[in-house]
Amino acid sequence: MTGTLGAIADDFTGATDVAVAFRRGGLRTLLFFGVPPETEVLPPHDAIVIALKSRAIPAENAVSSSLEALRWLRNRKAEQIYFKYCSTFDSTPHGNIGPVLDALSRALSSDRAVMTPSSPEHGRTQYQGHLFVGETLLAESPMRDHPATPMTDSHLPRLLRAQTTTPVALVTHDIVRRGETAVREAIDGKSGYVLVDALTEDDLRLLGRVVVNAPLVAGAAGLAAGLAAARASATPLPTETRAPAGPAVVLSGSCSARTLEQVAVMLRLGRPAHRLDPVATPDPDALAAEALAWYDSLTEPGPLVYSSSSPAELKRTQEELGVERSAGILEKATGLIALGLAGRGVRRLVAAGGETSGAIVTALDVRGGVIGAEAAPGVPWIHPVGDRHPALLLKSGNFGDPDLLATASAP
Repeated sequence: MTGTLGAIADDFTGATDVAVAFRRGGLRTLLFFGVPPETEVLPPHDAIVIALKSRAIPAENAVSSSLEALRWLRNRKAEQIYFKYCSTFDSTPHGNIGPVLDALSRALSSDRAVMTPSSPEHGRTQYQGHLFVGETLLAESPMRDHPATPMTDSHLPRLLRAQTTTPVALVTHDIVRRGETAVREAIDGKSGYVLVDALTEDDLRLLGRVVVNAPLVAGAAGLAAGLAAARASATPLPTETRAPAGPAVVLSGSCSARTLEQVAVMLRLGRPAHRLDPVATPDPDALAAEALAWYDSLTEPGPLVYSSSSPAELKRTQEELGVERSAGILEKATGLIALGLAGRGVRRLVAAGGETSGAIVTALDVRGGVIGAEAAPGVPWIHPVGDRHPALLLKSGNFGDPDLLATASAP
């Protein structure tokens, strides 16, 4: 297939992850936050990624925004669509992975979609239909305590069947080991959604070759990389753009175990830190004003502004304010803080968490940008079009080594 590859990602950090996978694979990749206007002028490209905030919203809204992105991509001659969801299959029994897949399948008249959330680079693998995080089953990992999408089952066919009436089939790793022909034959005999086991990058490259002509494919960044390798363009990619010099601030809202480790590293290093407490200050404008006044008083570089908290602390906040209200307060405050920091000359904003990243990008009105060097696998610097915006590092909650936030914000 030689036409454009279009990707629809269900959150902003996942979109950067899949954009990096395409770029590494040799595809000239554009990344947009939200659906661009019809008048958007596009430079030469092989792939376009549209980042949505559809992972945790009501299913009907996720479907609507995904179909809007699909229409835009098809108007730009996208011949293949990749639906990017999280490598930990973040969802609830009601969606949103199943409902979005159903809608995309109908719109594309696709009777089959092959998928896997496997991403070995990030420690995610699928075996016998079960999703592992490292050596731990998904349901026994810290994801079981996720505040919005707690994952208490590791069996992917069962998880997906709870979200759709479309048949869900499984191709196990013993078939994958037999090679490309065996996988093709196994998939050709199935309809609906086909989850394929994958343990290694080689498995994903094989699967990428199998699905290179499929109208609809779904999964995490691992399969996206395999697909990109199968479609790779001969056009040389531009030299990577590294992060600019200048002041940096970390804004962390993720409550994932890895982000909590990263926050702890910054605190141990003695970095200036300000905790956002929506219970003590339930007004987002006041919460942001407090944080910016604190920033104005600093003399040390590389500060941290965070609401990340342990599952127990998060539960207490949600019991006090309600899940939606507490999230709304923090998202609005984070956006206001980002605006204030940009106005104060901050040149690098490091964001931890999908919702945090979405709030920042929305508040700064960043439509898209150039994918630069990776600070960690799947976590690239993004250089927005125009000089008025700081460079952005949008980190998914579970990504990066423990010192990532500290090193990315170092002077």
